[in-house]
Amino acid sequence: MDREHHSLHRLYFCKMNTPTASTSPSSPVSRYLFFITFAGIVLTSLLLFGDWLYRTGLSPAKWTLLAIYLILTSGLAFGFCQSLFGFLVTLRGKDRLNIMNRLPERPIGKPIIHSNVALLFPIYNEDPTRFFSGIEAMYEALEEAGVIQHFTFFILSDSTNPNRWIEEERQWLQLTRKRDAKTKIIYRHRISNINQKSGNVSDFCRRWGSHFEHMVCFDADSLMSADCLIKLVRMMEANPKIGILQTAPRLTGAKTLFARFQQFANRIHGEISSAGLNFWQQGNGNYWGHNAIIRVRPFIEKCALPELPGSSALGGRVLSHDFVEAALMRKAGYEVWLAYDMEESYEELPQTLLDFAQRDRRWCQGNLQHAWIALFAKIPFLNRIHMLNGIYAYLAAPLWLLFIGLSTLIAYSWESSGLSLLIRPALFSLSPESISLHGIAILTLTFSLIFLPKLFTLIRLMLDSKFRQQFGGGMRACSGILGEITFFTLLAPSLMLFHSAFVLGTLTGKRVTWNAQNRGLSHTTWSAAFAAQHGQTFVGLSWTILAIAIDPLLFYWMCPVLIGWLLSIPLSVTSSHDDFARWLKAHKLLVTPDEIEAPEIFNKLASAEKAQPKMPQAIKTLREDFALLQTILDPYILSLHLHFLPRRHKQPTQTAEKLQKLADRLMQEGAQALSSNEKNRILNDSLTLSRLHKEIWTAPETSLPPWWRLAMSRYNRRSSFVAELSQ
Repeated sequence: MDREHHSLHRLYFCKMNTPTASTSPSSPVSRYLFFITFAGIVLTSLLLFGDWLYRTGLSPAKWTLLAIYLILTSGLAFGFCQSLFGFLVTLRGKDRLNIMNRLPERPIGKPIIHSNVALLFPIYNEDPTRFFSGIEAMYEALEEAGVIQHFTFFILSDSTNPNRWIEEERQWLQLTRKRDAKTKIIYRHRISNINQKSGNVSDFCRRWGSHFEHMVCFDADSLMSADCLIKLVRMMEANPKIGILQTAPRLTGAKTLFARFQQFANRIHGEISSAGLNFWQQGNGNYWGHNAIIRVRPFIEKCALPELPGSSALGGRVLSHDFVEAALMRKAGYEVWLAYDMEESYEELPQTLLDFAQRDRRWCQGNLQHAWIALFAKIPFLNRIHMLNGIYAYLAAPLWLLFIGLSTLIAYSWESSGLSLLIRPALFSLSPESISLHGIAILTLTFSLIFLPKLFTLIRLMLDSKFRQQFGGGMRACSGILGEITFFTLLAPSLMLFHSAFVLGTLTGKRVTWNAQNRGLSHTTWSAAFAAQHGQTFVGLSWTILAIAIDPLLFYWMCPVLIGWLLSIPLSVTSSHDDFARWLKAHKLLVTPDEIEAPEIFNKLASAEKAQPKMPQAIKTLREDFALLQTILDPYILSLHLHFLPRRHKQPTQTAEKLQKLADRLMQEGAQALSSNEKNRILNDSLTLSRLHKEIWTAPETSLPPWWRLAMSRYNRRSSFVAELSQ
């Protein structure tokens, strides 16, 4: 939870609470085994590569290369160990470290749950139709399960787009009337969206938090079944030391080729990776910001976000609040667990590479901010590991780029020297005698760390017939894995340059802007791809020419990276289309278990979306300001909107004068004369809106400017948008 003026030094000097005894299935032996294996792989890789550099002659560039290799191979080894132990856990069957195995039997003759639970749905300029359809689907599911009395839905809007904002209010009214749920579905729109999502959740905690034992945080595209929600609540009720219980959301809603590869990879490899994550973190888990249940009281009391030092992109307010809140919950003595096998917890995903990169830009700055806390705050050690992993996820890109650049520079320096290569004897017995075999051993080890996790999934497919059928059968699943390996191998170089640019931008002080995520289907045009990725193509072309000029062997070694850069634009465009993706789905390729057999919550979502009445379309001249003119003109829409605004009987003189000037300009020149911020100021003030409504209807039509005459001629009080509100 975010609070004003809460500084980083408090995060360091606060005494850490000692967790009380817990009955959770923790095992320090498992953790030791994980980190010993990790350390062994890193040490072996480092010695093998360091010995190869020594045998070919050390130099300052090679010492730098060795240091970078240590960081990069540590990241690869960590991910490999996670997959290795996750694979062993899934082979074994029942995971004794799985917190959900401690879920008690459903009570007979007693209430299923007894807590009051808040379901939080932050929204920021999202599509209201999909958003409210998801809420309706979950409300209906909880109603059918007989537990709706324990849940209250909170729609926490920070929307600044007037059309989205007013439509949210309309859809709230429609839904609450349909379900007779005005006291169960609460809508609140913040006038100022300070601190974005964390500030919105903070606002909820101040206003309503004391009325609830638990809260479940969602994203605008999140979806959970009633069974999933009930299990989460029961788990929290049975284990009072759990502060946060995070699910592993399954990706869904893929429409393009890019999204289908993402969704397929998440589902087919996800359980192994998540089981491995749980193997080492156990009750010291992480929070991902959504699809998780949180114990409200300690969250309010202990999870105040710090103010980071400085005013640069790395300072100020914490952007990625979830990691920090998990660390503070652990510091307070509560456990944070990952319910990695929890079914029917979903989130949607970006449909194109450019949308994916835009989201990663925000995450990059948030993760890099964690360096202050990971390095200087007094937090539990494993939470420090989580934050360093998050930082590594983005720093790895410029480090790989630097590694490739230094390798090219070393090759050029050697080729241009004209000297013969003198091979020294190996320092370590594990190194092959032949320098060529030595290099092949390094490459084999590196590629094993990258690709063996895919082999673990293939082995699981061979051993588990039920798992095969969930992905359309063994041959289809295997071909899907080979396809996603190829696709992401080609995509990785583009992401490397994107992430390198994001890191550089953050470190040089460039802040991200908070924009709504594009969750719909919008194909990437050739012009958009060229504008975003022409630099990647230029880098690929230049590096190809340089590599061939230095040594053809260098070109062959770098081929996977160079081809990815050269194909970056066509790959971005073609993967953004949905026609081939539809063909794959129709032939049960790259399918997921939820597409083989759709869960009931998906059927409810589809029904809710289909039942949504369509907004009337305004002509192009009025479309941008359609909500503003409807709010001012229509008494029913105005009444609904005023219901959500603060009650004001008078205003400070200076404020009233400024608003009156804006209202006069709006009346005289039309909405196009006002900026977006000025329109929002009018929509946020009940007195100004009421005055405008009266003035527009009492003014002679001849005195109105052309924009308002057009608006009034197009205004239709009997439209479906208005008629529904007047019922």
